[in-house]
Amino acid sequence: FSGEWNKYTINDLATVVGGGTPDTTVKSYWGGDIQWFTPSEIGKNKYVDFSKRTITRDGLDNSSAKLLPLHTILLSSRATVGECSIASNECTTNQGFQSLIAKQCNIDFLYYLIQTKKKDLIRNACGSTFLEISANEIRKIKVAVPVQNEQEQIAKLLSLIDERIATQNKIIEKLQSLIKGLVDELMTVLLKGKLYPFSSFYIKAGEGGTPTTSVVEYYTEGTIPFIKIEDLSCKYLTNNKDFITELGMQKSSAWLIPSKSVIYSNGATIGAISINEYPVCTKQGILGIVPNTNINVEYLYLLMSSSYFSKEISRIITEGTMKTAYLKDINHIKCPLPSMAQQKNITNLTSSIEEKLSIEQELLRFLNLQKQYLLHMIFI
Repeated sequence: FSGEWNKYTINDLATVVGGGTPDTTVKSYWGGDIQWFTPSEIGKNKYVDFSKRTITRDGLDNSSAKLLPLHTILLSSRATVGECSIASNECTTNQGFQSLIAKQCNIDFLYYLIQTKKKDLIRNACGSTFLEISANEIRKIKVAVPVQNEQEQIAKLLSLIDERIATQNKIIEKLQSLIKGLVDELMTVLLKGKLYPFSSFYIKAGEGGTPTTSVVEYYTEGTIPFIKIEDLSCKYLTNNKDFITELGMQKSSAWLIPSKSVIYSNGATIGAISINEYPVCTKQGILGIVPNTNINVEYLYLLMSSSYFSKEISRIITEGTMKTAYLKDINHIKCPLPSMAQQKNITNLTSSIEEKLSIEQELLRFLNLQKQYLLHMIFI
């Protein structure tokens, strides 16, 4: 390509539209045929079809949610800022989005373009409890765009790797489903025995905290791993993106969670889980759980990943600024506690499938790194 890339703002290329949530206490607003997405449902694949929850026409009319057309880019603007997917159908979103409806730009090219601006989106976000970027800040972001033909060729190339990523996600989902089915069968048997409160399963547990983002000393040259929800994508937490300093940890409610603990998200996106292979801190909304001496950490991971535990968690979720399952309520969940030998036997049953899953997840990580490299090299 030889043509110049022209400079625009996001506002020149797309209409930015926010979302909203119908009143959750009004049953007639929910369970309709209108898709309603939350940030946890997007970003994994290029396209999204169906949401976990749906709303009715009454719910749409009585909230700030907007009906978005086919091929809208659903862009998360709150908490995990900058994740995006393209809507395969008409849909709505909650207030954690500022979605993009393309005006004069190839939709696939715009999708890839906005992914290269994630740092700008985060830089222009603000908030103490969680980061959020406004529609006006998104509209002002500057971008460079080539002629239509070049847009299409770039989008076609990057779409090929996204297709491979989507296939890899399906492989991973099938393996996870197999493990989950096996664990649920085991739990059905174990639940017939004596049950114990979850509070007896750990030595120490608690949420983390986020050092004030405006204080550079809390982050610059930090060496303490700082875990966010996007880091909890595999069984074993072996790497992460963000770090804080010793001072940042001391000046916040963050605490150092020892290795071989369970890291569990209990706020906003509930249920993401990993075992940390090294000491970490977490932000608020993510629990660190240090297992008791009579608890195999692998067993604790399987227990907390089971359908039984998820159902129990769903009963104690508190609605507020964000959904939360508080530790004080989790502590009362009754759980099976077999002997250490039995715990080891249970984890051995799933280990071979988990090894295969780990290999496939590593391949997915490689594909995503390859995509990020291409985005970095192709876009101005």
